[in-house]
Amino acid sequence: MRVFEVNGAFGVENLKQVERQEPKPGPGQVVVRMGAASLNYRDLLMVQGHYNPRQPLPLIPLSDGAGEVVAVGAGVSRVAVGDRVMGLFVQKWLDGPFSAEGRASTLGGPLDGMLAEYQVLDAEGVVITPDHLSDAEAACLPCAALTAWNALFAQGRLQAGQSVLLQGTGGVSINALQLAKAAGARVIITSSSDEKLQRAKTLGADDTINYKEVPKWGKAVLELTDGLGVDHVVEVGGAETLAQSLTAVRFGGAVHAIGVLAGVMTKLPVTSILMKHVRVQGIFVGSRAMFEGMNRALTQHEIHPVVDKEIPFSEAPEAFTMLGKGGHFGKIVITF
Repeated sequence: MRVFEVNGAFGVENLKQVERQEPKPGPGQVVVRMGAASLNYRDLLMVQGHYNPRQPLPLIPLSDGAGEVVAVGAGVSRVAVGDRVMGLFVQKWLDGPFSAEGRASTLGGPLDGMLAEYQVLDAEGVVITPDHLSDAEAACLPCAALTAWNALFAQGRLQAGQSVLLQGTGGVSINALQLAKAAGARVIITSSSDEKLQRAKTLGADDTINYKEVPKWGKAVLELTDGLGVDHVVEVGGAETLAQSLTAVRFGGAVHAIGVLAGVMTKLPVTSILMKHVRVQGIFVGSRAMFEGMNRALTQHEIHPVVDKEIPFSEAPEAFTMLGKGGHFGKIVITF
């Protein structure tokens, strides 16, 4: 079978197509013929060696993918041959609190990921794909969408009528926009592109802010909310955006810390957290139980993830380059 792997040294230039033997399932395992895989910023950092410089190579990248079960091992009853499934990002996080064991079981590093024509997974580590989604759409769910769901609903317990601030128009933010609007929330979203902000409005965004034109966008959020601030901030920027997020959040609100698109180190304005009684919650994707709950919501509201670009498998390195340039709206997907 064909796979892409990083071998010898990190770097997109070292992402090469090679042949590996098609896997066979052991007891409790399934083999999935991949239909599509999507990219997250973590995947780019992993290939570049920035996420974990000690990651053993070779590595098949990409945590998120969807396809069809083509073989099952002994003792498997959760799924059957012919079922359409998605891989669980954290293979060992089925329910309950997150753990060190779960963190060590993530696809696309340290475990081999989904950029392969076939992948063998634990039968407990797959989730049935909703019928209304294509493989390309389903491939967007395991990391970006589930992260948004965990932040807003599992941790944030978002209520109708509450307000949400989203940063940028990547996978997490656009999935959060769709989910928050389905729940009856008000959504404010930022971007450096007026064109992207207009596209966000077509998905239901109530207010938009161009952060290039309004660098102090935290104050702009306060103005839009009559000085109160928002109930939830989906914080994907990191070091360079956290201070503005703490300005934008209301007293007693929550900042859901997810990404590091704008860096990992900053001088933290601790007084803003203390004096406003703010909860800063780290989010690391989510469990299988959360995933299944999200899928029920997606089915009920017939939500389709936004696929910005589809790249054929043979051109997979170009998808990583495209992600690094940051011009996408929603998700970049590789199709098999």
